[in-house]
Amino acid sequence: MIANQNRNPVGAGLLAKRPAARPHGLLRAIRGQARAHKERAALGLCALAIALAGCSGLPDQRLANEALKRGDTTTAQANYKALADLGYSDAQVGLADIQVATRDPAQLAQAEATYRAAAATSPRAQARLGRLLVAKPGSTQAEREEAQSLLMQAARQGEGNTLIPLAMLYLQYPQSFPDINAQQQIDQWRAAGYPEAGLAQVLLYRTQGSYDQHLDNVERICQAALASADVCYVELATVYQKRAQADRQAALIDQLKAANARGSVPATRVDGVARVLADRSLGQTDENTAKALLEGIAEQNPASWVSLAQLLYDFPELGDTEQMLAYLDKGRDAEQPRADLLLGRLYYEGKQVPADAQKAEQHLKAAADAGEISAHYYLGQLYRRGYLGHVEPQKAVDHLLAAARGGQLSADYALAQLFSEGHGIRPDPENAWVFAQLAQLNPSEPSSELLQRLEPQLDAAQRSQAQRLLEQEKRARASLLQASAGSLALDALQDRNDETDVDADAEDSL
Repeated sequence: MIANQNRNPVGAGLLAKRPAARPHGLLRAIRGQARAHKERAALGLCALAIALAGCSGLPDQRLANEALKRGDTTTAQANYKALADLGYSDAQVGLADIQVATRDPAQLAQAEATYRAAAATSPRAQARLGRLLVAKPGSTQAEREEAQSLLMQAARQGEGNTLIPLAMLYLQYPQSFPDINAQQQIDQWRAAGYPEAGLAQVLLYRTQGSYDQHLDNVERICQAALASADVCYVELATVYQKRAQADRQAALIDQLKAANARGSVPATRVDGVARVLADRSLGQTDENTAKALLEGIAEQNPASWVSLAQLLYDFPELGDTEQMLAYLDKGRDAEQPRADLLLGRLYYEGKQVPADAQKAEQHLKAAADAGEISAHYYLGQLYRRGYLGHVEPQKAVDHLLAAARGGQLSADYALAQLFSEGHGIRPDPENAWVFAQLAQLNPSEPSSELLQRLEPQLDAAQRSQAQRLLEQEKRARASLLQASAGSLALDALQDRNDETDVDADAEDSL
């Protein structure tokens, strides 16, 4: 096809065979050609007008992009869907991105199918599908190899956001890629000058738990990448928070606000930095600056209403309960699951609002259904302690186990308590021992004391059985935690530089 484009078109060949016009007829010939051109143009405009008149609801990708930028996913999805059904790959990618953002398992399955439909012709879809497969819970070896192939193919075609998911793939599933050493691969990428390679290195530090030992390198990497990778605002804020470098933190905040005002950094990233400033586990907090940042973006980023409510929950001196509940109402109006999680927790604890087990259950269920892992923990405690009038042990086990397998550190101790105390359930020292052992990954004085009490209760046979159960649970967790770690790949599915991806609702940190 490319070679044929260099040949004369049929019309040009016919014109070339015509006898030369006589001089006195040249003007007439030019006028005739002009009339023909005008007639063709008029016919084209007429056809366009007829088409538009008959299709007043014509789908529009730019309209979809703008709607998505405003947070109007309904309009965006309707336009993407209409264009996707016509086979437009960019629209298919836009539609699948919206499906991914829901985090709903059924929607994720639809997104995978949608990306696959576009992947044959779209490198962007190849990259998206590869990242989605990296994050897919319980992925098969074939799917992991497919993810690797897709990401490498997309990277060769110039697509961004491919190396970090590849690094995650190697870090999550080393047994699937025994010939690849993640650190060596990242070193090769950095030597080759790939821009994403530095961020992949930061990811490796986080994954391997060596972040604090490499703060200087994280700072160097993210200072160099700040203009092209706005996630580095969160990483640098974390570094300065850990080092108690208030001057550097203040300069970074000024730079962040200016970038957000220009539209080069999304409000979601500002929210991420604000949450770093309010995180007591990272060092001295700056809750006042965090509050100012969140108030400046909440109107354009509804999730920040919930972040504001959480800030008032953690720092009551910043506002009263009425204001916190008003923030949560706005968060719920915007269908933010974190709003239901915090409301459920408030009614569960009964500190800032009167305790109400029914309301707590209602909000916590809504949050759990939307994927908030901590909601399962509070539901499990609600049922374990009988706050609804009676102990419901099976519901308690189901929710606490979901929380524990989702990474909620305190859920294992609650499970150990449940099986050891026997409230509404027959005591089970073997299961109690299993979860008491798992609780030592986040040891506390009560959990350690419980394990010491359980040790002498097991005979040799029971200990052997308990050890088998422990290994079985660890294997189940390995798979689920890998899927949880894969959330970075899901968060990275939206590229801010893509026309169809106008809002980078990406991870708060690597």
